[in-house]
Amino acid sequence: MAAPAPAALLCRALVKRYGELAAVDRLDLEVAAGECFGLLGPNGAGKTTTVEIFEGLTEPSAGEVLVLGERWHGDGRELRTRLGIQLQETRFPEKLRVGELIAVFRSFYRRGLEPDEALARVSLAEKRGAFVRTLSGGQKQRLSLACALVGDPEVLFLDEPTTGLDPASRRQIWEIVEDLKARGRTILLTTHYMEEAARLCDRVAIVDRGRKLAEDTPRALVASLGAEHVVELEVEGELADGELAALPGVEAVRRAEGAIRLTVADVARAVPPLLALVAAHGLEARRLATHHATLEDVFLALAGRTLADGEGGG
Repeated sequence: MAAPAPAALLCRALVKRYGELAAVDRLDLEVAAGECFGLLGPNGAGKTTTVEIFEGLTEPSAGEVLVLGERWHGDGRELRTRLGIQLQETRFPEKLRVGELIAVFRSFYRRGLEPDEALARVSLAEKRGAFVRTLSGGQKQRLSLACALVGDPEVLFLDEPTTGLDPASRRQIWEIVEDLKARGRTILLTTHYMEEAARLCDRVAIVDRGRKLAEDTPRALVASLGAEHVVELEVEGELADGELAALPGVEAVRRAEGAIRLTVADVARAVPPLLALVAAHGLEARRLATHHATLEDVFLALAGRTLADGEGGG
């Protein structure tokens, strides 16, 4: 029997400390070749630090790290030629033209894509002669992605690639990533957008405060909640968790941001007795909403807070 292919990315008991702060706390990850793997968590969860260690930009405090079966040593020049990196924020010389900039990045590699092909893959071919300063935010993000692609990398690191973009620009980036997946590229994607992780990633690790809380396919993680729907309720007054849990079809009761969140198997079965309970206590429902369970609900169940609660972190 043939030996299994080595992981494209591997870390074991990875730790990164800044003084007393553990930005990454004994993290284990394994990303297979050709897989799009997501790190999902709020800002400050340790996602970017983990990616920078894989990229050879940051030294770990402890643990083992392998990239394409190799450890970082020396300047890592040969290994770097096999990687494509899109940082969370990239600043380009504003007075260069798009075609000039991509040609500069292509010159860093012995082999790779032609500059025009790299621009075409991110739908920027028509902007070849435009100055970088004239590009929109979404176009600059796609240019950053083209620069990461021009070396035709085996592994691509995308760190929060759609943060700050409008919905249309975000969808354009998603389509580019989906094309890369179809081409068999290995991708490590960090995001705090649950929809992005669910759409793009084959597997997801949910991280918070430097630790991995769960890891599986997006579908399996959502299924782990035990029900497919969430009912959110805001009321004037208090309802006991025990009374809520006893309602028909309620699998779990959680609270976040002033709302009661019930995980339920059947919305139609759960909502009428819920409203009856509210009325029996003489309370008034300020808001009632339902949605299919998502990775946001998984994070809430694991971390006791929403992804947005970490937005102020670094």
